[in-house]
Formats: sequence, C-alpha cells, structure tokens
Amino acid sequence: MTPAGDDHARAVEAVWRIESAGVVASLARYTGDVAVAEDLAQDAFLAALQQWPETGTPPQPRAWLITVGRRRFVDQLRRRSAFEAREPELARQAHRAQQSADDEATASVEAGVGREPGDDVLRLVFCCCHPVLAHESQVALTLRAVAGLTTGQIARAFLVPEATVAQRIVRAKRRLTEASVTFELPGAGEIEGRLAAVLDVVYLVFNEGYVPTTGDQWLDPMLCAEALRLGRVLAALLPGEAEVHGLVALMELQSSRLRARRGADGRPRLLGEQDRRQWDPLLISRGLAALERARAEGGGSLGSFGLQAAIAACHARAASMDDTDWAEIAALYEQLSVLSPSPVVELNRAVAVSMAHGPAAALDMVERLTGDRHLAGNHLLWSVQADLFERLGERDRARAALARAASLATNESERRLLEERAERL
Repeated sequence: MTPAGDDHARAVEAVWRIESAGVVASLARYTGDVAVAEDLAQDAFLAALQQWPETGTPPQPRAWLITVGRRRFVDQLRRRSAFEAREPELARQAHRAQQSADDEATASVEAGVGREPGDDVLRLVFCCCHPVLAHESQVALTLRAVAGLTTGQIARAFLVPEATVAQRIVRAKRRLTEASVTFELPGAGEIEGRLAAVLDVVYLVFNEGYVPTTGDQWLDPMLCAEALRLGRVLAALLPGEAEVHGLVALMELQSSRLRARRGADGRPRLLGEQDRRQWDPLLISRGLAALERARAEGGGSLGSFGLQAAIAACHARAASMDDTDWAEIAALYEQLSVLSPSPVVELNRAVAVSMAHGPAAALDMVERLTGDRHLAGNHLLWSVQADLFERLGERDRARAALARAASLATNESERRLLEERAERL
C-alpha cells in the first residue's frame, strides 16, 4: 500500500473506532439480528477501505456505513428469494429507523451522546450478553460488536490464544441466530442474568482505551469516554445495583488521570511521574460519590468493581506516591483476590505489597506467577519483576526482565517505554 493509501486506511480505521458500536447497533435494530448486523458492519467497513481512498471520507461516515450495511442486507434477502416475504417487515423497520436519533439521515460523530437509558448501543450490549451464551462468549462477542476490537486484542484481554476467541465469536453469533434473540432490552427479571457480563464488557472497553493492546497510541480517551457513558447509563437504568455504581466509580477515578498520563511531548507518564495537579477534581469527586453509593447499595460491603474503585480512591486522595496508603491498597487487593481470584489481581497485589513492605516481600509472589501459563506471556509480569530487581540493586536481572517485557508488549508506546528503561540501566 502506498503512503497515501496508508493514510486513508488509518482514517477509515479511526472512523471505525468512533462509529462501529453505533453502526452495529443501528443495523441490529434494522435487521433484528445482532449476528447479521455485526457481519454487515464488517462488510461496510471493508467497503469503506476500498472506496474512501478514491472518493474521500463522506461528510457523515456513520450514515454511509449504515446505508451500505442495509443495502447489503437487502441484497442478501433478494439473493435468498425472500425479499417479497420480508418486504412489509422491512418497511416497518425502515419507518422506525427514520424516527430514531441515529438514522442515516441525521447520524454524526456526536450521535448517541446524552441519549436516554436504553439507547441502541446499550441494547446491543445486552443482546450480545444473552444467557444462551457462555460468559466468555458473551464478553468476546460484545467486545467485537460494541468496541470494534480485533480477535487479537480480545485474546490478549482474556490471556487466551487468538484462535480460541475467533471460535467463541463464530459460535456465539450462530447461537444467537438459532435462538432468535431479539434486539431489545431485557425485562427487569432478566437483567440480573446478563449484568455480570455487561459490566465486564464495559470495563474491558474502558481498559482498551486506557492502555490500547495494539497500535502506537498510549491511550484512547474516546473509548474511555464511551465506556464511562455506558456505565452512567447503566447506573441510571439500575440505580439499586451496587456493582454498577462500583464500576462507574472505578471508571470516573481512572478517567481523572487521563490528562496526566501523557506529557506535553506526547510521551507516556507512569503513575509515579504524573503531575497530580492535572488530575481532574470533578471526576474524582464524582468517583468518590459513586463509591459511597456502591457501599450504601451493597449494605456496607463492596463487590469486585467496588474494591477496585476503593483502590483507585486511595490513589486519588494521596498527594504523592509517598503519601499513598499502600498498606490499605495491599489489604484491598487481598480482599479482591478472595472475591475475584486471578493472576492479574495477584500481580497487582504484589506491587502493592512491594510498596508497603519493600521489594523483597513481593519478589516470591511474582516468582510464583512466572509459572502461570496465562500470565507468563504478559509483558506486565516481567515489567513488575524488573522493577523489583532494580529496587533490590540487581541491575542485570532487571535489564533481562525488561528485555523480555519489551519483546512481549503489543502496544508500541509501552514497548518503547520498556526499552528506554532497559537502556537507562
């Protein structure tokens, strides 16, 4: 591909990151089938990659993608000789579509912001998290359809092979079609069965914006903002659910640091290097209020997201790294490891222990995690190990661990940061 072609491809991909959820949601409402909608959206994206370099990006790219997807759907019906039987239904669906806020005639980059609870994107999330699917398949399909993530990105989030994720997505779409899952919000009695997957998805979308798994960007604020918007919509829809408020609190508090996570030169700034005066006080206050709401709705106890929000609150209240209550953070991670055990939680607990009690106290914890088959391929494990070695004065072992971390990092900004750390040693 020529340099100009590369620029066009990047422009199309940028539009896709912004618009994919709305495109899939609109097509799902039009076709009544989430699986078909996701395939149609992918077809429209490929058409954009082929046509926009010649014609230029349209004034309303989301409208263009939706229109192409709908035309492909009608073409499919015609090819199956079923158009006449479906024509009345399509007319009704088209009429409803014209009345919706994100119809192709009025679609824009701003469409979907400020919608009432139950908007199309949230409806899409709940459809993908239907109980006919296993939890892992619910999350994988929703990350693909809503966040527009690739199978590789989803695989890294799950710490599983890419082929496994691809199979989950294909089977999930087939299962939704076989079960005739409709594009609508579940009733009050059905929401509980889908809520855990929905919360997982929203937070994984946020994480993908906070540190993208691939590419050369250190963060994607728009993806974080969309996840936070969905969380706030959920909180309005389900005001009595403690974990919804816990998730919102976590995302508000994490979002408060976004401005400080990148320097004026565009380079990444880790927690200890950030100018905390740049942390957003409004988001911090919103996050702390949501955390208190989570405690109140949970009868004084916190769930998994609430505990993570409590950890984020410890950072938000501290004026510096030295002022941080690391012992409290380590204790919260210990509670989290009981409630939601995972290698990643253990790794984070080891970091907190090292800050509270010294690097030697955490080294054994990290060494044990190197034997975990899922985490061993994650660059964060070796980055943490390198930090412990460096603090213990073992510079050669720290360099080796950083080199391994850099070789495993899939985000270019993270990889360069790790390589620079190794060079400084």
